[in-house]
Amino acid sequence: MPEGYRKAYRLMKQAEKFNRPVVCFVDTAGAACGEEAEARGQGQAIAQNLVLMQGLKVPVISIIIGEGGSGGALGIAVANRVYMLKNSVYSVISAEGCAEILLKDVSRACEIAESLKITSEDMISMSVSDGVFDEDFDNFDSMCGNISERLFADIQELSAISKDELLAQRYARFRKIGIFNEN
Repeated sequence: MPEGYRKAYRLMKQAEKFNRPVVCFVDTAGAACGEEAEARGQGQAIAQNLVLMQGLKVPVISIIIGEGGSGGALGIAVANRVYMLKNSVYSVISAEGCAEILLKDVSRACEIAESLKITSEDMISMSVSDGVFDEDFDNFDSMCGNISERLFADIQELSAISKDELLAQRYARFRKIGIFNEN
């Protein structure tokens, strides 16, 4: 619901005010759809987050930890660096939703998922994701340690560049998503 995006907005503004980096952990099937969400300003809340995140003058890092679905995920994933857990997915639409819309047959979701290229490996190959963290829930502390080390290194690196370069880097990153090359 839009209240979650508004809370994220307030916290990101506060982080910028105190010159603190923003780290977002993303796990959403997408923005809530329906009359209630729309009446409460869902679209506006996501749009405001997109504008804010594009202009934040602090490092922003997002990690897709499960499902990164549609504008709901993008509303908290406009970042200088985007990472994914190995078994997470990131897409403009769920495979089920796409199968229902295009094929009128939700049972063909697996087939559609392959076409959508939604896996962490796909996102690396298309330069949407900067890296993938292996999921080792038998050694959860080690997995979290690896994520923490990467976050710390990225925050150090991103904090060392100028605010203008930080913004330019984030802008360029999202401008290249979706560029199609026939070769």
